[in-house]
Order: sequence, then structure tokens, then C-alpha cells
Amino acid sequence: MEPAPLTDPALSGVLAELVQREPIFHRPEVGTTRADYERMTADDFWEVGASGRRYSRAFVLDLLEQRAVAASAEQELEASEFCCRRLAGELYLLTYTLVQNRTRKTRRSTIWQRTPSGWQIVFHQGTIVKEP
Repeated sequence: MEPAPLTDPALSGVLAELVQREPIFHRPEVGTTRADYERMTADDFWEVGASGRRYSRAFVLDLLEQRAVAASAEQELEASEFCCRRLAGELYLLTYTLVQNRTRKTRRSTIWQRTPSGWQIVFHQGTIVKEP
């Protein structure tokens, strides 16, 4: 049986702030330029993609820049089941489910850190959900 994602009520403000930033790199109001993405990612940011491959910050930033130039078609994104957990100090884990274009379902995990200059992404992972 799957665990029910629960957020400590004391973290409701943090949860609300982070929900407004997810899915990462798909929120124009947070930023759309390479400089914006650099500000929102920690220097040692990295991610694990749905393929299981690891991607460096430099690779992700280059890819985002290429996508902006290509101006790819808008995706339909539906995020739900948000849950936030404090890991330590100002470090938080946000998990959620994302459905893209009504067909691709993934479970997402982002580790966020609140810094004096704002929220930064430390780590991100997406895992494809294979329905039984």
C-alpha cells in the first residue's frame, strides 16, 4: 500500500511557496532565462531524469537554453499530491505527481533550500509511474 503524503501543518507556508515554483523550469513567473535558471539552482545542483541518467547543472542549463530558442510547444501539466518535509534547517523535500499531456505520469522530488537571495533547487528527480 502506498503511503499517504502528509505535510506537517507547521510547513503549510513553505509548501505554498514551493508549489508556486513547481514543476521546476515550467513557471514563467519565476523566470525563463539562463540567468533566472542559474539563480534558482544551487552551484552543485544535479538531477536524475526519468531515464535514470544523472544530469549536471551545466547540462540542464544548456538544455533549458536550447528549449527557449526552439520555443517548443506548450505542454499540458497537471501537478497534484504535493507534500513537503523539512530535511534540516532551511532544506526541504517537496514531492508531487505530475501528468504531462494527459499521458505521461511521473513522481517528482525536489530538494529546495531557502537562501538569503531566495529559493534554490539543490536536487531534482523524476520517475515514470508504470500503472499495473
